[in-house]
Amino acid sequence: MHLNPYGADVVNFAAELANHPPRSADELAGRCRAAGLVLERPVEPADLGRTLAVIDAWTRVVDATGEQERAKLVNEMLARSAAYPRMTDHAHGWHLHYRDDDQPLGAVLFALISVGTALHLVSRGMDRLGRCAAADCDTIFADTSRTARQRYCSHPCANRDAVRRHRARRSPP
Repeated sequence: MHLNPYGADVVNFAAELANHPPRSADELAGRCRAAGLVLERPVEPADLGRTLAVIDAWTRVVDATGEQERAKLVNEMLARSAAYPRMTDHAHGWHLHYRDDDQPLGAVLFALISVGTALHLVSRGMDRLGRCAAADCDTIFADTSRTARQRYCSHPCANRDAVRRHRARRSPP
């Protein structure tokens, strides 16, 4: 998975994992491959545990109540995954890795999600992670919109909420 300057690929993948956690190492491996991540080692059950731990830490970032708390939590994640960036050409041409070589998948995802989230927040805005505003949905999303005004995880949730608000306005008191 390439980190772009906005971290959109990584934060969207983190949101997908948070909303639908993998249940096995095989499922995790398949979802990582589908997201474009090159797997350099076999995926072990311990990778699943580490991935679920990083998603738990990342979910706390999403649910943080203010910029300072969010920054503190991301910085804690970055400190736990610290390694110097390095250039590599193992797949798809030259790109940067923000982790040591030969790390198990759980550690790779921890580094990718930490750095990708930091890039996303500092370049797009500290409020660009959230949960769906629809009353019956708590799906996590990463706001990658141009307007920075995303409130819903999807168009269906936005439409359902708009219909609910419309009906509430039309119904007699």
